[in-house]
Amino acid sequence: MRKLIVTENITLDGVIEATDWFDVADREGVDQSDLVAELREQAAASDAVLFGRVTFEQMRGYWPNRTDDTSGVTEHLNKVTKYVVSGTLREPEWDNTVILRGPPAEEIAVIKTAPGRDIVATGSIRLVRALIAADLVDEYRLFVYPVVLGTGERLFAGATRVPALRLVETRPFRSGVVLLRYRRR
Repeated sequence: MRKLIVTENITLDGVIEATDWFDVADREGVDQSDLVAELREQAAASDAVLFGRVTFEQMRGYWPNRTDDTSGVTEHLNKVTKYVVSGTLREPEWDNTVILRGPPAEEIAVIKTAPGRDIVATGSIRLVRALIAADLVDEYRLFVYPVVLGTGERLFAGATRVPALRLVETRPFRSGVVLLRYRRR
């Protein structure tokens, strides 16, 4: 069975809402080759990504035609299957995209049983919270940025159904970002 992995960029105080705080790891002169290598390794282990409509549209507006990307994200996103949960999106306008119109938990549970590698959900705050509530998440990969915002959308806001987790990896990067990987107990 395929694993559903939630991968999020997150601040020290738990905010995952996308703002300009990601720039802290992209300071001029900071070697990010270790972080980029990790992203490439994770990408190689997956063959599908899962988005809510808003995050999908943001990603579709940014990644497909990037020519200056040295991280490999553009190439990966252009080739993998992209699942987008939406009742309103009619045409995905991005190759290899499947629109999921039914109940997300049911559709994703079926996708997890199909042959393939990891499925990665990223961004998509409402969708990820619904996946957590439906007990579909197998692993969390949290890229913790050394920033405290004080306000913003948090990954586990109001979460009451998160199963007990165990830490399986901690990896610091030269940029100050730390990867924390958790799996279900």
